[in-house]
Amino acid sequence: MLDTGRTARRLESYVQGAWRSGQGEGKPLANAATGVTHAFIGSDGIDFAGALDWGRDVGGAALCGYTFHERALMLKAVALKLMELKEEFYQENFATGATRKDGFVDIDGGIGTMLAFASKARRELPNTKVLPEGDVEQLSRDGSFVAQHILTPLSGIAIHINAFNFPVWGMLEKIAPALIAGVPCLVKPASQTAYLTELVVRRMLETEILPEGALQLICGSVGDMLDHITGQDAVTFTGSAATGHKLKAHPAVIANSTRFTMEADSLNAAILGSDAGPDSPEFDLFVKEAVREMTVKAGQKCTAIRRLIVPKAHEQAVIEAISARLAQTSVGLPEDEAVRMGALASISDRDGVRDKIAEIAREAEIVWGAPGDVILVSGDAEKGAFLNPVLMRCANPLSARAPHNVEAFGPVATVMAYEEAEEAVTLARMGKGSLVSSLFTDDLKVAQNVALGLAPFHGRVMLGNRASAKSSTGHGAPLAPLVHGGPGRAGGGEEMGGMRGVKHFMQRTAIQGTPRLLSAVTGQWLEGADTQTGEHPFRKSLAELRLGEQIVTEARVVTKEDVEHFAEFTGDTFYAHMNSAAAKANPFFEDRVAHGYLIASFAAGLFVEPNPGPVLANYGVDNLRFLTPVYFGDSLRVRLTCKEINPREAAVYGEVRWDCRVTNQRDEVVAQYDVLTMVAKTWPLPEEV
Repeated sequence: MLDTGRTARRLESYVQGAWRSGQGEGKPLANAATGVTHAFIGSDGIDFAGALDWGRDVGGAALCGYTFHERALMLKAVALKLMELKEEFYQENFATGATRKDGFVDIDGGIGTMLAFASKARRELPNTKVLPEGDVEQLSRDGSFVAQHILTPLSGIAIHINAFNFPVWGMLEKIAPALIAGVPCLVKPASQTAYLTELVVRRMLETEILPEGALQLICGSVGDMLDHITGQDAVTFTGSAATGHKLKAHPAVIANSTRFTMEADSLNAAILGSDAGPDSPEFDLFVKEAVREMTVKAGQKCTAIRRLIVPKAHEQAVIEAISARLAQTSVGLPEDEAVRMGALASISDRDGVRDKIAEIAREAEIVWGAPGDVILVSGDAEKGAFLNPVLMRCANPLSARAPHNVEAFGPVATVMAYEEAEEAVTLARMGKGSLVSSLFTDDLKVAQNVALGLAPFHGRVMLGNRASAKSSTGHGAPLAPLVHGGPGRAGGGEEMGGMRGVKHFMQRTAIQGTPRLLSAVTGQWLEGADTQTGEHPFRKSLAELRLGEQIVTEARVVTKEDVEHFAEFTGDTFYAHMNSAAAKANPFFEDRVAHGYLIASFAAGLFVEPNPGPVLANYGVDNLRFLTPVYFGDSLRVRLTCKEINPREAAVYGEVRWDCRVTNQRDEVVAQYDVLTMVAKTWPLPEEV
């Protein structure tokens, strides 16, 4: 049935630098709430092999020409533009059956995730094209042969096959880490809601911020695409376990050991702690969270709560409290402001959920809601994919199978009771691996025992209580800094997780050789690499400073008076600094010793150039270690070497990391650490700063 008020548009794919329609009229896609044809989709005739080559050859080459920070700033610029245009996305969102509140999770949540990745990349990654990882490994006694692990972008393309329930967030949370890593993306959204993804991609490409080939889109089937993947590509999949396993077993994936990340079925659980009775804040939080997870996006969330595990003593109270809230949940057209829960994504989804409810009902009873009798405040139950929330109860959860194996992907949850905390953990684990589980308790012992029992079977565990009630993001919210994924039936993969997600699209390689050669590869000075002395390096701007520039200071003798003055001035009168007999009784010392922080302070006094200059500020130290005790009469000298130069994009300064080594008169290292400074790119600074 066509909508006489609008023209159903033919979705296009963006491949090889142009928007292209597939052959034929395409398959009709219905508005989830009205049943009216909203769009047509099809990818027949698209050159999938050519699209992959275009991404690798054009997009990959372009992205690798930028640094991590430059790529992150591109994402920030794109995300800010999308934020300006989001009202257009909200209007298109209604056709998916989602309310405006549901759309916030998908649209604002997706854009916010992209902004979060852009921000974290600029804070946590260097402004370089290669990422050194971990410490230098010494492979020879004399230090002439060492190794360093590095991460570099895959030279292939990231293929993201996404689910229907989050057409915006599902795309943006995947492409953000890949693009920051320097890997081009090809997005294949689920057909049912692809019209929203296509609209967002159009607006992204219209900004002309991303380089050509960095982002492509397939609307429709992927055809023979996976036949053409290589070992340098990566595939991410979100959807049913059956489809995911089929893709993961594709001959090309297996033959090429192609990276494959899957997020699949997940029977997530929420547990009410044994301490959380009906009069406790935790009980109320549990009930609110259960209802929210059942009704947001009509329960079509991969993180939604499917199993409600509660103490036997409070089972009936939980059922009554949740039922009372569900009775207030209005169902209808998603654009209706009086509606709390909209439609499922399609009629077939609704019918599929009804079938799953029937399966679960063989071992559980329906205690609230009738899946076949929909009560609406607006809309037509015959034309829209509407379904009332359904609450079920399983009387024998330890022996039942269906509640732990069948996922009704809609507004459905099953209550099951436990006697002891160990039984609650057992029930949660019977889901065979989930994305998330939550525990509502204010008892420390319950939190510790249950959380540690849940952890091996879950990608995320949320602990909810009265103290975090106002600040908690809730059970069902995946967040950019945290891993999103889960073991077992949940797919065994991880997405996001901050910069962990970026590294998924990079190759870890151990580089071996002399410090001089490795320094050239990593962009960091290593012990044993070339050094230069001359003008004090603090007098040089980033434009003049080079790796390996070094200063070796004069020596300074540490006296008893120095130590006692420092102790009195700071209040640090620890016995090892003040009492000779006590210090000698300590197995680490021969006598009274200088304070470690006195050593660091004296070191700064030795290497700092005091006059105004390019060094604008010292903002910390990393990896500070005190390695050899310093006694009265010892003489300290500092060797300071420029270790890493990290220009900051769109700023007049950058960060410089200095290797600081403090030695005594016997050339023993007494302290070693990195000094972190902010240094002007040019000096003097521009007048407008």
